[in-house]
Amino acid sequence: MSSPALSVRSAHIVLDGHVVAENLSLDFAAGRTTCLLGRSGVGKTSLLRHLAGLLPGTAPAGPVAYMAQRDLLLPWLSVLDNVLLGHRLRRDETARRSAEPRARSLLAEVGLGDRLDALPQTLSGGMRQRAALARTLCEDRQIVLMDEPFGHLDAVTRFDLQDLAARLLEGRTVVMVTHDPLEALRMGHEIRVLSGNPLAPGPLIAPGGAVPRDPADPELLALQARLIRELRHGS
Repeated sequence: MSSPALSVRSAHIVLDGHVVAENLSLDFAAGRTTCLLGRSGVGKTSLLRHLAGLLPGTAPAGPVAYMAQRDLLLPWLSVLDNVLLGHRLRRDETARRSAEPRARSLLAEVGLGDRLDALPQTLSGGMRQRAALARTLCEDRQIVLMDEPFGHLDAVTRFDLQDLAARLLEGRTVVMVTHDPLEALRMGHEIRVLSGNPLAPGPLIAPGGAVPRDPADPELLALQARLIRELRHGS
């Protein structure tokens, strides 16, 4: 099944009475990862929630997997059952049983293969974030929306999970919010810098090479410096 493109057309996004976006139009390429980069408070999360159909008067563009900033693990469920939560909520026991081998494999890949029966309160913040990532990937959707998916991880684990996510999400339409220019450059086929009030997307940035890119690449580091300048001078 091919992944669809995503489009926002003349969007009016309001959060708590504040106009986040006015007459916003934006395209996200099919089967590619677009990273949304911007300073805190510019409206990145609001735009992602608009795409997910989580704001009043909006609807998702189809079946999507959504990973919020918080891990949102249910404290009374084991790690494995949290990863399979979507199937549990949909009351599809056949699908849940079919997805269990994938869930176990994903948990092993994120380093939690020995914590399948653990409750969330016994995990560190980084481990909880890894479980949330496994849950998102286990949904196996063609559209994946991710809000700071690696934000609570140490640097080495972050790089390892960026590599894993890039491999497992290949060919899917992914929109990922991040505050980290280097993360955007590693993960994004395309990057949009958001700025302004209401927000406006900057020109499309499309770094060369396959993802995940080498963070030591001189061209990538030069682009990182450019993005930091844009962020510093954006309003």
